[in-house]
Amino acid sequence: MFKETQSDQSGDSTAFVIFGVTGDLTRRKLMPAIYELAATNRLPVNFQLVGFARRDWTDEILVQNMTEGVEKFSRRQPVDTEVIKNTLSSATYIMSDFNDPEGYNRLARLFDTRKICNVMYYLATPPDNYEEIIRHIGSSSLKDHYCGWTRIVIEKPYGRDIHSATELDGVVHSVFKENQVFRIDHYLGKETVQNILVFRFANGIFEPLWNNHYVDHVQITVSETNGVGTRAGYYETSGVIRDIFQNHLLQLLSLTAMEAPVAFNDKSVRDEKVKILRSLRPWKASDALANTYRAQYASGMIDGQRVPGYKDEPGVAPASITETYMAARLFVDNWRWAGVPFYVRSGKRMPAFLTEIAIQFKQVPLPLFNWQNMAGDAPNVLVLNLQPNEGITLTFGAKLPGQINQIAPAKMEFNYQQAFGGNPPEAYVRLLQDAMSGDATLFTRSDEVHAAWEFTSSILDAWKGSQVKNLPVYEAGTWGPPGADDFIGAGGRHWREPA
Repeated sequence: MFKETQSDQSGDSTAFVIFGVTGDLTRRKLMPAIYELAATNRLPVNFQLVGFARRDWTDEILVQNMTEGVEKFSRRQPVDTEVIKNTLSSATYIMSDFNDPEGYNRLARLFDTRKICNVMYYLATPPDNYEEIIRHIGSSSLKDHYCGWTRIVIEKPYGRDIHSATELDGVVHSVFKENQVFRIDHYLGKETVQNILVFRFANGIFEPLWNNHYVDHVQITVSETNGVGTRAGYYETSGVIRDIFQNHLLQLLSLTAMEAPVAFNDKSVRDEKVKILRSLRPWKASDALANTYRAQYASGMIDGQRVPGYKDEPGVAPASITETYMAARLFVDNWRWAGVPFYVRSGKRMPAFLTEIAIQFKQVPLPLFNWQNMAGDAPNVLVLNLQPNEGITLTFGAKLPGQINQIAPAKMEFNYQQAFGGNPPEAYVRLLQDAMSGDATLFTRSDEVHAAWEFTSSILDAWKGSQVKNLPVYEAGTWGPPGADDFIGAGGRHWREPA
């Protein structure tokens, strides 16, 4: 297991080692984030990028691809070529299979030659490679590298169920201590996701209403317009439940429902999130089936173009029952939220790309003077818009101007870009900076992963035992099949149709 020693961050060299550096994640997300940190002087001094992958690349090809990634995908435009050049001046590429011990020994020799003291490993590979990479890090001469701090960032999915997540954790903890492990969920790096806690706990007008006395229900939506594309091989074994529900949706639910932490630090925030996950009402097989709904997209129109159905996508089995849409009705059984349903849904090939949390407040006790109410039965909805148009919207009833007594819906809107003069920073910028500084607040802890998988695995087991041969379908470009409306309608409610 790696040991930690104190290091002088002002002078020690720091290696950022990306396993799977030739993949799309590095080009689109990691390298633009590194560039942003470099351009704003937030990288460690003597920062060195090391790529580790199987492709027949050289140091020059690595630099060329990383530069192109920054130029194409960085939010900071125009790009400063001098910053890129300086950041990649010592970039090194190691061509090796992930299961070849010599590749790791070459990496260790590079650390010795360059006098590298601090090391950040980043697993940007398919999940199937995680365990072999970690085992080789632990068994090679890298284990003798005790100069400064050593940390590892692991992308989702972290396991496929509770059993595989537990097995992966055993491998991870045989090499790294828990405080060296940074399980990344890029949703937690979004400025507006972090703003959930500020909005709730820094404003006295909302926190007193954030409970079962005033909230009727909560809806959390993560929708995508894209299909599976070239990811059918992964998606066939994943579906929405592993791709979005187990991580993104449960993360958003726990942030929405958690109690105020005693401090904004890794232990306090994550303690409260774990409490919520452990408070989710446990399900037996019949409960899981009754409180979830799944479907697949069929051919339809997206942005005026006809797109194929899921079963017509390359690499998808003709008899596939992998869900591309999932809705669930969850209950947090604690004093604050007892009896309040949390409706979560996510799907591919939906009409809009967005993520939002909608807090639906209860109706007033009596209608007002028998006036015509055009605002609906319960007009008060607070919507936290997380992407793409980051902001907050509060809907309420107001008197329509004129002599006729009518109540009409009105909105108060906060838009992040308009209020602060620009888009919020890319999530990976904040997360990479936090990982290199050792702040794990926005990363997922081991017990949090286990709690999320324990709940999710109960659904997977119920679905597996149901012996369903075909799923309901919904036309691409719609908000889901009629059965999804019936699912929420059974409780006398309806899905929001986001603007």
